[in-house]
Amino acid sequence: MKELTTQVFAEGFVFLEGPRWHGQRLWVSDMHGHTVYRLQEDGTREVVVEVPGKPSGIGFLPDGTPLIVSMHDRKLMKLVGGKLAVHADLSQLCRYEINDMVVDRRGNAYIGNIGFDLLSGEKFKPTNFVLVTPSGQVREVATELHVPNGPVISADGKRLIVAESWAKRLTAFDIEADGSLANRRVFAELDVSPDGICLDAEGAIWVAGFNSDRFVRVREGGEVTHCVRVQDRYPVACTLGGADGRTLFCLTFQGTIKELGKIKDASRIETARVEVPAGGSP
Repeated sequence: MKELTTQVFAEGFVFLEGPRWHGQRLWVSDMHGHTVYRLQEDGTREVVVEVPGKPSGIGFLPDGTPLIVSMHDRKLMKLVGGKLAVHADLSQLCRYEINDMVVDRRGNAYIGNIGFDLLSGEKFKPTNFVLVTPSGQVREVATELHVPNGPVISADGKRLIVAESWAKRLTAFDIEADGSLANRRVFAELDVSPDGICLDAEGAIWVAGFNSDRFVRVREGGEVTHCVRVQDRYPVACTLGGADGRTLFCLTFQGTIKELGKIKDASRIETARVEVPAGGSP
């Protein structure tokens, strides 16, 4: 296994999630800062939009329109003319906050949710996975998932892989013509709790191990080929980007789950250079 190190790219955030490389910029959600940012390759940041309901997953419709998950009110928002509008309301299918998302090339958005009230100490229970079509129609496409996080879609658009954080595994589905998910199977068992993930051009997945000190690159079947260690911080999410697709943007947090949103300068972006570029979405 090869070990890589990081350098600080940008800091001074509350809690970052949902990184996406799009339009030669890094997009991130400062969940507890209630703001979506866009950063240039030199780290310069600009505010895209403020999201009172806590932003998380980010994606883009085929025409380039940004989609942003609003966690607390369980709505998928679209950014039109610099203002947020409701694309879909998921509250009838999701009882608790919605979180990570991936959007395919057809504009289908796949969204996970936590499934129980984690911060109040409620007992874990499995939850569902929801599809929002380009027209804003909502339906359930998977059930019995253990906190689905960080979904990705293969470059050919035929397979979706999602992290099950509470089960310490990556789970794969085939994507059918109507966007439904089928043929559920294990992609990899892990020794860390996966949070955000991203896919590279060889089909391997970079995983943020939230209960650990490392990001790892995992092949189908579970072989770990690379490790990126962080110091005194927790990995949260990652994505590949940059001009050549070989910059791994690593979102990290310093604190405990109970401290989420309480520390103004707890989250930052670190980067590592990798050998295999981005592949698929994200």
